[in-house]
Amino acid sequence: MEHRVMLVERNRLMLEKLSNVLRHTDGMELVVRYQDFADALGQGMVFHADLILLDVEGVNALETLGAFKKAYPGVSIVCLGEHGQAEAAARLVQGGAFGYLIKPFTSDELVSALETFNKGAMEGSTQTIAFFSPKGKSGKTTLIANLAVALARKTKAEVGIIDADLQFSDMAVLFNVEPQQTIVEAVRDADFLSPIALKNYFIPVQENVHLLAGTKNPSLSDKVEIRPFEEVVRMAQSLFRYILIDIPPSFCPISISAAELSTVTYIISMENQGYEIMHTLRALDIFQDWEDYKQRVRILFTRVAPYNEEAREELERLLQYPIDAITPNEYIAVSKAADEGRSVLDSSPNVPYSQCILKIAEHIVSPETRSAAIG
Repeated sequence: MEHRVMLVERNRLMLEKLSNVLRHTDGMELVVRYQDFADALGQGMVFHADLILLDVEGVNALETLGAFKKAYPGVSIVCLGEHGQAEAAARLVQGGAFGYLIKPFTSDELVSALETFNKGAMEGSTQTIAFFSPKGKSGKTTLIANLAVALARKTKAEVGIIDADLQFSDMAVLFNVEPQQTIVEAVRDADFLSPIALKNYFIPVQENVHLLAGTKNPSLSDKVEIRPFEEVVRMAQSLFRYILIDIPPSFCPISISAAELSTVTYIISMENQGYEIMHTLRALDIFQDWEDYKQRVRILFTRVAPYNEEAREELERLLQYPIDAITPNEYIAVSKAADEGRSVLDSSPNVPYSQCILKIAEHIVSPETRSAAIG
């Protein structure tokens, strides 16, 4: 895509450096450049730029962005800074920026960034969804993997999976990939990364689906510290339209932090004639500390048999809490897909499990639709 670019950069040396990059980037026409904000706001309209690269280093970034958005409605604005600041970048994106880019950058980095911004979270506000299970072996990882594929196919948006189940990370196994870099390296490097650089730590596993793999060894779990982990999540929120976080089956600092950063947290339990009801109730008790927990906490039961509306209603009666969805027991289809390193949606698209996942995805995309995924 061809872009008519306005460059606003207050540092003279950086202005020359970035101007040279733009002149040598295919698809970019530098139509005007400014050092002074006031000049850019007062004079730039006549050049009809469709992309503004805006220096926000050392100023009130949100106020500056707001002034340019008011002066140039409908023009994409990429904010430029000298440091990777995940929280600041997330605020700018929420404030209407097309994206955030660390300067200086190369032609390839600029083109890659614009492609990412165009396909990613800028299409709407990011939904970050955490998946918590009071006990292991609930089908949580399988659910996340297939739901990510369903969301990507339904919306054509970028979906990121973060495998933060640090001691039992098996999302990479499910997708049959061998990551060179994992959450350990991403968290280690968080202070030096921009959102665009972070994307290199994610492995493409399906079209528009990217995985930040978990630890290669449970002993590495203590390498994932909370503050940089939160920075990684915030940076990912400027890359992806949907982020699905697989968190540990205990209320440890990582699970609490991931849930706090999420739009919605799913409690995933396997229907097991009693024990899982008790565990789910205990989990709900903890989440009730949130004032808005009824809006942010959803319940999903897996491997429900018989798989019907009566079963869902009975679980709802026992919990005295809405059941967002139930999934059927499709052990053969799920095992077959796992052996092939494929999603169930690919391996067995017509089985009730696949249809159920598609309904859950539809509910996430359009919350007004009834979710209780009964086939």
